[in-house]
Amino acid sequence: GEILNHMRNLDVLSSAEETKVKEAGRLQDQVNMLTTIVTAKDSQGSDVLQGFIESSDSQVAQLIINHGKRLLLSVLDRDSISCPRLNISSRTLLLVDGLSDLQQKEHDLMQVGVTRGEKRNHLRQLGLAKLFEPLTRVSMPPRVSLTVGVAGIGKTTWVRHFVRQWCQGIICTDINFVLPFTFAELNLLDKLSAERLVKMAFPHISDPSLVLNSSCRTLLILDGLDEFQVPIDDLVTNIIRGNLLPDIAVWVTSRPRIPGFSPKDIEIFLNHHFSEKDFARKIWSHLESNKILMVMCYIPCICWIVADTLLYIMQNEAQESLPRTCTELYANFCSMKAELGEPRGREPVKTEQLHGSNRKLLGNLGRLAFYGLLKHKYVFSEQDLKNYGIELLLTQSSLGSGVLVREESTISTTFRFTHLTLQEFLAATFYHVSSKRAIFDLFSESSMSWPKIGFQNHFRSAFQHSQQAEDGHLDVFVRFLTGLLCSAAIKPLAGLLALGKDDGNNKAWAAGFLQGLLVSGGAVVSLRAVNLAYCLQELQHTEMLRSVEEDLRLSSLAGKLTRPHCVVLGYLLHVSPECSEQTNLTASLNASTVKCLLPQLLYCSSLTHLFVTRLHLILFTTTPEPGSHTDNSGFLSPNVSGVFVFLSAAFVVISLGIKGR
Repeated sequence: GEILNHMRNLDVLSSAEETKVKEAGRLQDQVNMLTTIVTAKDSQGSDVLQGFIESSDSQVAQLIINHGKRLLLSVLDRDSISCPRLNISSRTLLLVDGLSDLQQKEHDLMQVGVTRGEKRNHLRQLGLAKLFEPLTRVSMPPRVSLTVGVAGIGKTTWVRHFVRQWCQGIICTDINFVLPFTFAELNLLDKLSAERLVKMAFPHISDPSLVLNSSCRTLLILDGLDEFQVPIDDLVTNIIRGNLLPDIAVWVTSRPRIPGFSPKDIEIFLNHHFSEKDFARKIWSHLESNKILMVMCYIPCICWIVADTLLYIMQNEAQESLPRTCTELYANFCSMKAELGEPRGREPVKTEQLHGSNRKLLGNLGRLAFYGLLKHKYVFSEQDLKNYGIELLLTQSSLGSGVLVREESTISTTFRFTHLTLQEFLAATFYHVSSKRAIFDLFSESSMSWPKIGFQNHFRSAFQHSQQAEDGHLDVFVRFLTGLLCSAAIKPLAGLLALGKDDGNNKAWAAGFLQGLLVSGGAVVSLRAVNLAYCLQELQHTEMLRSVEEDLRLSSLAGKLTRPHCVVLGYLLHVSPECSEQTNLTASLNASTVKCLLPQLLYCSSLTHLFVTRLHLILFTTTPEPGSHTDNSGFLSPNVSGVFVFLSAAFVVISLGIKGR
């Protein structure tokens, strides 16, 4: 407006030309139109425009500069202190076509187990700088971009990296304003307008209309859609749909899919993370020999937890052998964080002598973690912490800051566990300790519930709830709960939890209980059933797991695939790259085993052609029902049972996957 008035007063611009510029639309389009008109005139017009720009102190220009400076400082201050900033300069996003049921409904670690071996060659890579560029030469720039990935994979890291680079003028320089928000902080607000929200989050923007109108190109970032709750649902929904602020671009992040670490990425991370290459080599060697920990390291944040914990154990020679299970590793992580915060004299402080405040803090954190998990709540306010007896001062201790991340903004202060798996582990420690003395069902936070006495009854109750949870959000919780029955996992926590005496009978009982669940399940091996095999691994009850793995290696599974064996086979297809990539089940297949295993076979990264041929025979050479008509066309008859129709449809996916590779 100021530029146009100035040029009209000097008769450089006519009234019609001024109108033409104003009708061009967005600020960038108006600038382009003005430049086109002026450069078509003599040099006087260009000189007037250049002189005004050089001497101008326009409100919008100054606001853009001021906003960039403030935003950069804010991002630098809020960079995560719990997980080191991962080097993502060499990593790219992958363009995917929709999300599967697995990605939308299942627990993050279950997704990692079944998809980590997927080939990525066919997926288009997309750098951050191209996030809002047209995908094809004839398409429009996307107004809304959705980036998904499991917890800890690096979504927030990507967002901060983008904001940092934008503030420094490296990428997306055509965007005038970037407004980053997290759903964790938005959930704490009451209903409010977009203008009020911007003014609350960015006090230096005194007139939000300058940012939100069509004259500027603005990018709104909404980080953490999976934490979306109800207070501002209308506002956010209308912005995303374009009913409100249709001219601004929107970048939304959610779970569950950004590409994680490949084994090569893990090795590179270790070499960069540790200055002493000998430690990096030993940790890598341990991960190579431990399938479960290697799968966990697919997630960068967990990779950091694993690496730092193993390094601490090796440096302090804290125990004879390195952790073999996830439960052992997380127990050592918590012990490490507690010990690092203790004053040390000439002699190291023993775990059993840790200060009582850590025991109280860990107990209260466990209770917060457990009931948060039941409510699908992963972000907590200061009041939430106080309600569970957690002193805010203790969150700054080594243990508190090691397991809780504090995030502050002009809107709110929130807390979250360093990673979802850490919340699940602490929830399991609370349940493990409480179940030995509780007289009511712990899954009911109030005391108004049916009496439930004894550890075994509470343990059984946990698995009942887990098996009934269709989204699998209790899967990892019960893995940890089972793992805590092993002495190797409990030992590091001896000074942190009120454990009492354990005669070891519960471990043997739990093994029998889990094996009973393997036998009593339905005809099809579901992911809930496969999770039972994960639990047996955490319990270190691995006889059946080793037996099936050996038979699989020797191709001698024929006649042995009972339901428990099918469950274990499904587990091995998740955690073992060798099994998922080289499995040949040709000699073991029949209609019942295919029906039982199909949900897990669909996750194999590759299958041998002999397997495909055998599957053809099973799918298409079924016994027809009396009176049904069959032909040689290769299609199933209309009367074949529904399960084979499903198998036929599923086979298309498998065969296409093989052909594509």
